[in-house]
Amino acid sequence: MKCPAPNGKWIEDMQEAINTLMLVCAALASLALGVLVAYGMCRAAFAKLFRQAGAVAAQRAKTQIAPPVSQPDSL
Repeated sequence: MKCPAPNGKWIEDMQEAINTLMLVCAALASLALGVLVAYGMCRAAFAKLFRQAGAVAAQRAKTQIAPPVSQPDSL
């Protein structure tokens, strides 16, 4: 183990390393939180669109008129 210098340079270097590590961890946590929020928003939007598309398809199927049935020629 390295002995600290009389002027405390070793302690300052260690503090600088810890500060850098904490900054990197905070940045990564912020990015991860942003990705999770965006993922949740996309999931909610697609679920809403899926329900709406199903309702529109059901409405169209209900209002669609069946084509007339052709009568067979009599023999």
